[in-house]
Amino acid sequence: MLRIRALAHRYPQHARAALDGIDLDIPSGCLFGLLGPNGAGKTTLISLVAGLLAPQSGSLEVDGEPLTAYRRSHPNAIALVPQDYAFYPMLTVAENLRFFAGVQGLGGRVQRARVARALAAAQLEGVAGQLAGELSGGLRRRLNLAIGLLGEPRILLLDEPTVGVDPQSRAFLLDTIRALADDGRSVIYTSHYMDEVQALCERIAILDLGRVLAQGTLHELLREGAASLVLRLARPLPEPCAATLRARHPELLLSDAELRLPALPADALPALLAELAAAGSPAEAVSYGQQNLETLFMRLTRRSLRD
Repeated sequence: MLRIRALAHRYPQHARAALDGIDLDIPSGCLFGLLGPNGAGKTTLISLVAGLLAPQSGSLEVDGEPLTAYRRSHPNAIALVPQDYAFYPMLTVAENLRFFAGVQGLGGRVQRARVARALAAAQLEGVAGQLAGELSGGLRRRLNLAIGLLGEPRILLLDEPTVGVDPQSRAFLLDTIRALADDGRSVIYTSHYMDEVQALCERIAILDLGRVLAQGTLHELLREGAASLVLRLARPLPEPCAATLRARHPELLLSDAELRLPALPADALPALLAELAAAGSPAEAVSYGQQNLETLFMRLTRRSLRD
């Protein structure tokens, strides 16, 4: 459905391009995870697909038609649900939906039907008359999503749609998003929650510094890497030992009392366990197997802190 070729974009006064030759194919009915650290180019890419930015070079096509022409002939076919709340807090839930339906040129019976469907999809019927500014975080996220569904888009862009919600609301949002792809929509999903993306998305692209580092099905991406070692330690590793291990294993990941290595020969494990025990942080649990999305992401984008 969505074909992106050699897409590049540079902001004025920036030495480095935000996007530097992006190639992506996103099929119909696909849940597509778009991952990358801060500054990777995700927001720029989403903005270009949504029409908020004009392409500088390269091409974007939907069903073989240039994106600009497709948007003119199908003005509501692409919708963006941003990370920030995109509604008016002084209006009720229903008033917000009617307003944004009107902005999209929907009126009369069509507007009423679309508002009713959006309320039902996000399960907001019980709060339709409540001021949006009084909603809980989970309900606000659901209202954001409902507004994005009003135009019944074929391509839905979701930017961090579960930030700041409780586990129940997150589970509901993920189930709702999964059902949207089952209806034939293409959903482009950006998130820093790797477990969400791994559970939800069929295809994934990892971006950094404006380039695609890896893309493919989740199975393909995880199969390519070596086995991953995860150790749960009795206590956090002392810094001198941690520094020694980092120097020896640049891909080492340490989080509290958990140690991850994307690759380690099986015969090297006993010596590592003895070293940890000697440092006062013996392993309480060990797992060794296929890498997960988080270890793949960290291996490809490295560990440097991003602003």
